[in-house]
Amino acid sequence: MSLEIVPADVNDLHQVLEDHGRYWGERDLRALHQPVLVREFGATCLVARAEDGIRGYLLGFVTPDRTGYVHLIATRDDSRGTGLGRRLHTHFAEVAGGQGAVRLKAITSVTNEGSIAFHRTLGFDANVVADYDGPGRPMVVFTRTLA
Repeated sequence: MSLEIVPADVNDLHQVLEDHGRYWGERDLRALHQPVLVREFGATCLVARAEDGIRGYLLGFVTPDRTGYVHLIATRDDSRGTGLGRRLHTHFAEVAGGQGAVRLKAITSVTNEGSIAFHRTLGFDANVVADYDGPGRPMVVFTRTLA
C-alpha cells in the first residue's frame, strides 16, 4: 500500500479526532489536538496518508530557541510496529531542521513505557523532571541534538 507523509490540514485533524480510539485506545487525548497547531504550524504537523485514510500523524512546531518540539505522535492500531512512527519522526526532524531547529524535544508521563522505549530507540536522552507538569507531576523529557 502506498503511503505519503504530507503537511496536515484542519480536515486531517477532524478525521483523526473522529477515529481517536484507533490511535489512542482508551486514553482520551482529544483536548491536546488543538486546531491552532495545524493552522499556525502546518508545515511541521504531518499526516501519513494511505488509500484507506490517515495511518499516523505528528503534531509539532519549532520554538524560537530552535527546538523542534513534538507535541503528539500516534499511529493507527493497524500500523503499529511497521516503522511508521520512526518515519514520521525522521520527516519531522528534516522539516524542523529546515526551519532552523538544532535539537528535538518531546515529553511524556513517567508511566508511558511505550513512549519512553520508542523515543530511546530514536536516540533521545530521557530525563525525569520533577514538577514539569505542575507540583507533584513529573514528566519524562526527551531531547536529541540534530546533526
